[in-house]
Amino acid sequence: MSRVDFLNPSDWQEYESYVSAHKNACFMQSLQWAAVKPGWEKEAILTRNDDGKIIAAALILIKKVPLLGTSLFYLPHGPVWDFADQSAFSAIMQEITLLAKEYKTYQCLIDPLIFEENKEVVHYLKTCGFHFKPDAKELRTVQPRNNYMLFLEGRSKEEIFASFHSKWRYNIRLAGKKGVECRVCGKEALGDFCCLMKETGRRDGFAVRGRIYFERMLDNLGEHCRLYMCYYNGIALSGAITTQYAGKTCYVYGASSNEYRNLMPNYLMQWEMICWAIENNCDIYDFQGIPFYQDEKHPNYGVYRFKKGFNGKVMTYAGEFHRTYRPILSAAVSLGIQLKWLKAAARRHWLVSTRNKKRNSLEAVPTESTQEQTLLSEHRMQN
Repeated sequence: MSRVDFLNPSDWQEYESYVSAHKNACFMQSLQWAAVKPGWEKEAILTRNDDGKIIAAALILIKKVPLLGTSLFYLPHGPVWDFADQSAFSAIMQEITLLAKEYKTYQCLIDPLIFEENKEVVHYLKTCGFHFKPDAKELRTVQPRNNYMLFLEGRSKEEIFASFHSKWRYNIRLAGKKGVECRVCGKEALGDFCCLMKETGRRDGFAVRGRIYFERMLDNLGEHCRLYMCYYNGIALSGAITTQYAGKTCYVYGASSNEYRNLMPNYLMQWEMICWAIENNCDIYDFQGIPFYQDEKHPNYGVYRFKKGFNGKVMTYAGEFHRTYRPILSAAVSLGIQLKWLKAAARRHWLVSTRNKKRNSLEAVPTESTQEQTLLSEHRMQN
């Protein structure tokens, strides 16, 4: 096993050189992402062929369960390998299994960037002992399965802009004409961004992260991460945290004000982030998740409608694959999670009842789907 020493610059560079250039990787498999998740321990490994060439890599986030003396392995959008090379996947999983023995791991969860239609790879992973539930429901996986993506390769900036819906092109131009300024900011603008996040959370009914988390993203992802902000006469109107890694630019977090929405700052901001992707020869601009995009009556449908105007494509990942190493411990952990779910369900019912009684209140309550996502994330990847 070639275990990466996080404190060794040559190890770090070798790992990043492979992963950052791989078409099947994303920023969550960068070693830098591990530093954004301080509540998890971490390991990273490389697998080589007989000639010493790297053929697979994996960043492993490790969540320990102290009372049971076990742990969970989670490989966010990993491992990274050529999906056609079955021997490479077999080799990396052999090394992960050896590492799992050291950490007394009860389960390993992976969600590589395999699209749903790639049935051959999905079948192969199942033959390797992974449990896979096809067509997982929205918000039942750590990472969203349905993403909206704009494919950039082989197209000029002018061609891409011309492909947008006419109203979207008009709104982008309108924002500029009305004096909206979109710029890349440093951490000094996080105060404005976090205020917008809180405002968006209250308006749309979801929990938001705190400033420290976004600081960690900007600090640790460095040149691979940007904070975009739109201002009008010094007033913050919208903001976004965006990453660029492995040929993909990803719109990870976004927020906007309730004020001056007629100035269309979000349209201009998306175009500026798409331009960043084009300028650095990215193949994909990933708008990220579009939960419940097929349900026009769902409150989240507006997210899809906005992204759709940029004329991309709905792309669906296969989802999560689980390998259980210690069934009894896995059952014990699952029982604990189920008990937490029952407690959360009772609180959810109370919150919904309270919200219905106070519809005119400015204090929004997280929606049921958001709370479900928060619960799932809590035992898998959140701090």
